Amino acid sequence: MIYSDRRDAGRRLGERLIGLREHHPIVLGLPRGGVPVAAEVAQALGAPLDVLVVRKIGAPWQPEFAVGALARGVVHLDPSSLAMLGVTERDLAPTIRAESEELERREHLFRGDRPALDVRDRTVIVVDDGLATGQTAMAALTLLRQLGARRLILAVPVGGPDTHARMSEYADEVFCLSTPPGFQAVSQGYRDFSPTSDAEVLACLDASAPAAPDEAAP
Repeated sequence: MIYSDRRDAGRRLGERLIGLREHHPIVLGLPRGGVPVAAEVAQALGAPLDVLVVRKIGAPWQPEFAVGALARGVVHLDPSSLAMLGVTERDLAPTIRAESEELERREHLFRGDRPALDVRDRTVIVVDDGLATGQTAMAALTLLRQLGARRLILAVPVGGPDTHARMSEYADEVFCLSTPPGFQAVSQGYRDFSPTSDAEVLACLDASAPAAPDEAAP
């Protein structure tokens, strides 16, 4: 299955998840690329949309290789990756510090003074544009479990064939629409995988925000 772009992927994912509408879920997109996908899912389910900022932790000499990820108050590290590379948490301290600062910057950018949605005792659907290593999703789901979410669902349009096995420890349910043979990168699932801008993330969040009292229909 090849998606034309993230919006197309989100619409198809929303169709697959429509049965969850009756559970009144919250939809959380992982920025940047997961937010346009999540916006379509939220629209299909009539659910509130929010952003959950996560940051990849890359190896010191190979930043693109994820050895973990962080969400607010959560540092998730992959023991097998650390062992394979001979890296310790102490080695990663400068990277973790820099990514924590960037996480705070992006949270302020995307949310401003708006509080995060309360996930306690709620069904929460975490959406990204695909799953490669899964490190950022693991950090996000760990945080949401700590915050008291009742049921955690991970939903992605594309991922590797071992997606369900890797993520079942963190999510109560995993939805992955496409697992291409020979999967190596999320971009394989898209014709247009152009980078998502901050402006697009903000536009998705603004479009999904509840109307102010004086703007609401009588």
